[in-house]
Amino acid sequence: MKNQMLMLPLLAAASAVPLPGQAQPSDNYPVKPVRIIAPFPPGGSVDTVGRLIAARLTEAYGQNFVIDNRPGASGSIGMEIAANAPGDGYTLVVNTIPLVTNQFLFSRVPYDTLRDFVPVSLLTTTPAIMIAHPSLPAKSVRELISLARARGDALNYGGAGPGTNPHIAGELFNYLAKTNISIIQFKGGGPAMIAAVSGEISLTIPALPDALPFLRAGRLRALGVTSLKRTQQLPDVPAIAETLPGYEFTTWQGLLAPIKTPRAIVTSLSERVKKSLAVTENTKRFADGGLDIVASTPEEFTAHLKKEIEKWGKVIKERGMKAD
Repeated sequence: MKNQMLMLPLLAAASAVPLPGQAQPSDNYPVKPVRIIAPFPPGGSVDTVGRLIAARLTEAYGQNFVIDNRPGASGSIGMEIAANAPGDGYTLVVNTIPLVTNQFLFSRVPYDTLRDFVPVSLLTTTPAIMIAHPSLPAKSVRELISLARARGDALNYGGAGPGTNPHIAGELFNYLAKTNISIIQFKGGGPAMIAAVSGEISLTIPALPDALPFLRAGRLRALGVTSLKRTQQLPDVPAIAETLPGYEFTTWQGLLAPIKTPRAIVTSLSERVKKSLAVTENTKRFADGGLDIVASTPEEFTAHLKKEIEKWGKVIKERGMKAD
């Protein structure tokens, strides 16, 4: 009996020792800089939102949250790096619609969205906007449809990679308008925007925040927003749906962590995001950039991902879209 009593403290101590590979939450997390992987180049919506969130989390925790751009393969390269990172809270990843579309477009994707990651928060949503170089004869969606039907596939639009937001938005437009505007893929939204500004391509359909500076400077022309209704940032720009009934495309940006990240850290991050983005100054900063704050719970983001997987899986299959 005495030996059994002596063993109790040892057993208790042993039970508190982390198992190999098992990350443990820390009461004073974070104690070192946190990396947020953005799996696309600088200049696109994922990078923009990632940097805004990194700044807010740096303020909230008093520790640096740093963006690490790892572009390539429509976000798959960065997502694979994140999936293989330790689940200790010091690697996070921010992504958008390719997170749910890549699995339908590529024959092999090196990660599983719901198996390899734990959703932290759906951060923001925003409409995209169809923009054109001023040299394009069409000055409205109606004129674009007429021009595209007359020229066949002579017109083109810029994508940020297979399955990225501009690609999906453009194919939805082709599907509903019965046009065949061809796509030219770039290695991210930033390069596609540069090509549109230079006149290398006719159109592109970026997230609204990416286009606003160029529209305000008069370097690009807005044809229509992809939301069902007009936006407060550009009230004079019609919704594409005003000409093409049923057209709607809303992009989003969300924060995730490797699957083994402790629940306590995931909850802490989600709560800090929500609290930080509720501050009036931050709300205005995001709104001025064309972003609508969501700041969801992990559970709400999980439900959102499941709906997006179902929705875009159907569209991609119906259009016969493939990236390889």
